[in-house]
Amino acid sequence: MDKIKSGFVTVVGRPNVGKSTFLNKVMGQKILIESDKPQATRNRIHCVYTEERGQVIFVDTPGIHKPHHKLGENLVKHAKDSLNGVDVAILMVEPDEIIGSGDHYVARIVSEVEIPVILCINKVDIIKPNKLIPLLVEWNEKYKFAEMIPISAKTGENVDKVVDLVFSYLKEGPQYYPADMITDRPEEFLIGEIIREKVFNLLYEEIPYSVAVDLRAYEMRNNKIYIAADIIAERASQKGMIIGKQGSMLKKIGHLARRDIEKFMGYKVFLDLHVRHKSDWRNKQEMLNKLGYTKE
Repeated sequence: MDKIKSGFVTVVGRPNVGKSTFLNKVMGQKILIESDKPQATRNRIHCVYTEERGQVIFVDTPGIHKPHHKLGENLVKHAKDSLNGVDVAILMVEPDEIIGSGDHYVARIVSEVEIPVILCINKVDIIKPNKLIPLLVEWNEKYKFAEMIPISAKTGENVDKVVDLVFSYLKEGPQYYPADMITDRPEEFLIGEIIREKVFNLLYEEIPYSVAVDLRAYEMRNNKIYIAADIIAERASQKGMIIGKQGSMLKKIGHLARRDIEKFMGYKVFLDLHVRHKSDWRNKQEMLNKLGYTKE
């Protein structure tokens, strides 16, 4: 058997810098939630990328931010912990003309690890090229990275080059997962994330951040997948907004989610959605554990 390279690579950064969009582009398919709203990612998820050179287990993490509730504390802890026991770190930032305090905060955390760190300046498709060089110079003066590369996760610009850089820093190792495996998360988790993405992108203000999805049933019958799920709202007033006038919003969420689930699973789907009120669930550790947002 030919020798291969393998290893774990964590992707960290502030909320909404494009970590999930980047990994979906690397994987060549949509696995992770994408949203223009920050803090869409809530779980540490392994994306398994396998090719002839070897296998990279990319770790998608929640955005590192100042937490305001127990859920936020758990998410930030997961993101920071993802730097332990990995072989390479990718720090993803936006092309802001001035490096903000949030980016400095994450960069200081990353600079403490003794592994190669690749700085990816994402969203370069939205800035003028002449503004990129000063930004790279400033980052280089303040921190020492193994590599710095401008990318656009949206268009795919330089995404393949990032993968090449990752492989250049990995050592020979085992294949951790089967070649046809794309994530360590079960199908039920990914289905819940698809539903939550629709809530996240269709609703506004605080509602998306106050919502979770609890899959109550998932089974195959007569070559069709039957799914029952609860959308958990933190406040009673939000329940009506999620349902919408005569159920219009809930129907829209269900329609879009079912379409993506069928595309992902390759089967017809029957989706039964309900909205439940669970007061202040983001600050109740027992509820967070039930929904998979544990401290560990």
